[in-house]
Amino acid sequence: MGIRSQFAIAVGKTAQWGLKTFFKGGSSLPGKLALSIDPHILDTLAKDYQVVVVTGTNGKTLTTALTVNILRQQFDEVLTNPTGANMVQGIVSTFLQAKAGKGQKKFAVLEIDEASLSRVTEYIKPELFLFTNIFRDQMDRYGEIYTTYKMIVDGAAKSPNATIISNGDSPIFNSVETVNPRRYYGFDHEEDHEQMAHYNTDGVLCPKCHHILHYKMITYANLGKYYCPNCDFKRPELDYRLTEMKRMDNKSADFVIDGNEYGIEVGGMYNVYNALAATAVAEYYGVVPEKIRQGLGYDEKVFGRQEVIEIDGKSCTLVLVKNPVGINQVIDMMGHAPYPFSLVALLNANYADGIDVSWIWDGEFERFADMEIPAVIAGGDRHTDMALRLKVAGIAEDKLTQSKELTDVIEKIKQLPTDHVYILATYTAVLQLRKELASQGFIKGGMNRG
Repeated sequence: MGIRSQFAIAVGKTAQWGLKTFFKGGSSLPGKLALSIDPHILDTLAKDYQVVVVTGTNGKTLTTALTVNILRQQFDEVLTNPTGANMVQGIVSTFLQAKAGKGQKKFAVLEIDEASLSRVTEYIKPELFLFTNIFRDQMDRYGEIYTTYKMIVDGAAKSPNATIISNGDSPIFNSVETVNPRRYYGFDHEEDHEQMAHYNTDGVLCPKCHHILHYKMITYANLGKYYCPNCDFKRPELDYRLTEMKRMDNKSADFVIDGNEYGIEVGGMYNVYNALAATAVAEYYGVVPEKIRQGLGYDEKVFGRQEVIEIDGKSCTLVLVKNPVGINQVIDMMGHAPYPFSLVALLNANYADGIDVSWIWDGEFERFADMEIPAVIAGGDRHTDMALRLKVAGIAEDKLTQSKELTDVIEKIKQLPTDHVYILATYTAVLQLRKELASQGFIKGGMNRG
């Protein structure tokens, strides 16, 4: 290690110590300082790590958390980046936090934003990429799904020897050849039966002949056992297979992957996909089934991913939503709830949310009208847009209230008629709500109060 690298690391670690000691937290600033001294510092910091990168539209955060939990059952050191620290400076800050250890097999499992991947792989060379899915999301940032996929394929190509493990049920991941070797995970839990995706589904055109794809099994959206009736394009052979869904409700699921029974403590089919993806990574590295089972069963809710917060006796489940496919899967999950619940929908339109909120009109909010929800609150910066969408969906006006101010929303939650509440919120709304809940003492240090 050269003198410049040593100095960069020393400055970064000192800044990190100062921020944690005096401001009770870190930031990307230590990484930014280290990079200003040595632009290639990441090469030095990451050279002893086996780097796994997780990217895609939905599921990155929970898949990363599950993967880390599993690998930590079997390996000595597994480093990961906190939510949001997925730009280069944030990743440098992550590595600066690592504890020195010799003779250990060290992993770094990094969640990387799709648009950032190509920039990150300029500095770091992963040995494994995990692609979760590509759905229409934040059109102002990413564009169409094929543009997003090109971003991540180009990013992976900068580490051409790294393997890509991707969702084999997603046609887009089989649409172009890659310089990277590929493996696939997916669902094989039902008998084949002919069907087609819903007419309002993206990504169902054959990339070879542009015929509409048919399916022998659909899990949700455009995911499933697809094939083209006009040419030879079809789902690839799966390397990691979920063969049975044993049970699923709004809080948990049990299933069989490659002959082994596993379970997770979050609900919804979309989260089973996250568990399958994490299991694929674990199998790739030879983790034994018992360790995988322990890692998947780790019951600590990830930020905004079905975390439960008690607000004056109300059990409030907070769920991040950001695009049509995501909201539809959340609605599916909520439909499994065996108890009555009220609904809070918080809509912001900041850069991190996506400034275009038209996606709410493609979400299946009409299904809420069939759930007999006794009270609904629309909130956030764009509360009027959300209230209108809910009214059009069939929510009666006498059940619906709205407010931009989160302090008012929290007071309204305390008065809701049910013990259970689902809070659906876009990214910055989740941040703002959790900050306000912390200031009122309902959560502390990122964890639930009590």
